[in-house]
Amino acid sequence: MGWDEARRLAHGAGRALPTVVLNLAEALGAVLAEPLWALAPLPAVDTSAMDGWAVRGPGPWRVAGRTLAGDPPPPPLAEGAAREVATGAPVPYGDGVVPYEGGVLLGDELTAEPPRGRHVRRAGEECAPRTAVLDAGSVLRPAALALAAALGYDVLRVLPRPGVVALVTGDELLTSGAPGPGRVRDAIGPLLPGTVAALGGRLTALRHVGDAPEALAAALATAGGDLVLTSGASSHGPADHLAGALAELGAQVLFDGVDVRPGHPQTLARLPDGRLVVGLPGNPLAALAALVTTAGPLLAGLAGRPLPALGCARLTDAVSAGPGTRLVPVRLTAGLARPTGHAGAAMLRGAASADAFAVLDVDTPAGGNVRVSPVY
Repeated sequence: MGWDEARRLAHGAGRALPTVVLNLAEALGAVLAEPLWALAPLPAVDTSAMDGWAVRGPGPWRVAGRTLAGDPPPPPLAEGAAREVATGAPVPYGDGVVPYEGGVLLGDELTAEPPRGRHVRRAGEECAPRTAVLDAGSVLRPAALALAAALGYDVLRVLPRPGVVALVTGDELLTSGAPGPGRVRDAIGPLLPGTVAALGGRLTALRHVGDAPEALAAALATAGGDLVLTSGASSHGPADHLAGALAELGAQVLFDGVDVRPGHPQTLARLPDGRLVVGLPGNPLAALAALVTTAGPLLAGLAGRPLPALGCARLTDAVSAGPGTRLVPVRLTAGLARPTGHAGAAMLRGAASADAFAVLDVDTPAGGNVRVSPVY
């Protein structure tokens, strides 16, 4: 299967999860299931944008009283009167606010250039009541959650971030210490939490599983989650048991292998209970390529988001594509994609200094345009 077709199929396989109600602290990265409406004007009353004095009339002004943020709105000012105000404090009816640095106060007499309505945040300036400030389908990033809080929301109805369980296979893997003869340090386990989060999921469990076929089948059967990631068992070698485990569990295999380097031996399947399985290669860069190819679009579909868009850049160096699609780690700077090197399937050095994969379908000269997909 071609790389673009695999991305589209994976996205379509991810049917949006049921909506849930989450508090703001839990909703980061989720997708709004309904528009976010302003419950009241924001700000609710006219407030000061500066520390200074609210004034009325042409000046000079006689200063009396002070209003701080959180105080009730003061009465309107009389002609020639001023009132000290803090940033965010409700301002009395008047002609604007004179900042501290813009006025001279001698005793209780203030002189300054008339503010002519400046430095006041008017009631409803940001949004009026019953205004939709975010559309359904918006991803709840930190600023969106802050806006929801400012509008008075405590909970939101969302399409949740999919739960992901990872099963890292391999009897040869170490989880601590230096590698040695016949043993290698697990690099995929540390890769997954941040990558899954950046792709819109939440890693709920990471387990190490031995190479026995019955161990993988049992782990898949009991893994839970909306998506199960496996690594190191997706090819067709003597220790690669994913295909047999999926068959034993009655899974529907949507594709087995993608015409991409690195990352060719990747699998997408659906278990009878609806959980989805993505089989990642055991080599670290190949696993990252498979996450970008299959898991990213799949998680987007499960979360109710569109297929992740690809960018465009110009290569600084000529790169050969070879057969099928080639993913090359690159560093993006001002629209240029510079290959980072060290791009073998088992290598991570190139990816560690990259921020995207260049997606090559044909040999591309220096200066040629390429599609780019972020490296998470």
